[in-house]
Amino acid sequence: MISVAEALEHLFGLVAPLGTEDVPLRQASGRVLAHDVIAARTQPPFAASAMDGYALRGAEAEPDAMFKVIGEAAAGHGFSGDVGAGQCVRIFTGAPLPDGTDHVVIQEDVTRRGDLITLHRDLESKSNVRPAGGDFKAGDSIAAPRRLSATDIALLASMNIGQVPVARKPAVAIMATGDELVSPGETPGPDQIIASNSYGLAAQLEALGAEPRLLPIARDTIPSLKTAFELAVDADLIITIGGASVGDHDLVAAAAADMGMEQSFYKVAMRPGKPLMAGRLRGVPMIGLPGNPVSALVCGTIFVAPVVRMMLGLGRHAALRLSAPLAAPLGQNGPREHYMRAALEPGGLRAFERQDSSLLSVLAGADALLIRPPHDGPREIGETLEYIAL
Repeated sequence: MISVAEALEHLFGLVAPLGTEDVPLRQASGRVLAHDVIAARTQPPFAASAMDGYALRGAEAEPDAMFKVIGEAAAGHGFSGDVGAGQCVRIFTGAPLPDGTDHVVIQEDVTRRGDLITLHRDLESKSNVRPAGGDFKAGDSIAAPRRLSATDIALLASMNIGQVPVARKPAVAIMATGDELVSPGETPGPDQIIASNSYGLAAQLEALGAEPRLLPIARDTIPSLKTAFELAVDADLIITIGGASVGDHDLVAAAAADMGMEQSFYKVAMRPGKPLMAGRLRGVPMIGLPGNPVSALVCGTIFVAPVVRMMLGLGRHAALRLSAPLAAPLGQNGPREHYMRAALEPGGLRAFERQDSSLLSVLAGADALLIRPPHDGPREIGETLEYIAL
């Protein structure tokens, strides 16, 4: 068996960032920006009023000063003339500052009678002007790589970017195996269960920005497994679920070997997830996950997610580890690194009492994987341990 860190390094060695594509801005949310993007315009493109009020020369903005109103400026409808001494323009938020002005007196600081205004005595000193380029200038850039958020999309729109260069989504073939499995919605036989792992993994992959492809469930025969592998070899990544152990019906490795798989490793010193396998099948990276539902989804967090992020150009990084105190004591850990399902409470981390790798209800109620190093001794309340947020 190899360590979790060694397994992850092997997996990183199997993949590389994919190519890029341009997508319309409306489709770019959640995608990974592949190249730096350069602003095509300046924002604001002109000095603009930050308030409703009156635009005039700042040097003339004195208490009790009087000005003649010679026009109006609104957002999208600027004032085209020049503003001279003793003159002002009624202006609204977002409107371009008229030529000859550099100051906006807010309307609350003004008394107006007809076309004349008088400034109040207690004027504020702010100019209430948004300078041209105060947000960004043409030529400024948004640096890649980054996963584009809603605020990034708004910024790109403001920069007048209509097409966005993004990393291509990895196509991930998910292959569940086992005679005992039927798809959700079907009626299982007396000895069968519902296939849940593939659906959970597909949801994980979609959230990461990949394109999961659920293959038909492969049965526990070499011909069925080979047929499923043939359907997967045009993917960017193949994930198998189950059949990677050493039982008489665990045939995934044998079927893959018959098709020329180059195995990178088999078995990792971790709980849950020991029977993990990886390699290349006809040049396509492949990860063989354990069949137990919790094991598969934990391995999805620890191994699959970092691999997909690397394929998206987000770098070679393990899952982010945080730390928190324990809210309840823990006993001695065994020889394998243990990823315990836990709740993050106000007082710290509390591992669930039941840690069986078949208990999806426990995993669904967890918001952290509490990490126990191999042979870690007993731990008391208040001691700090690392965890991965779920």
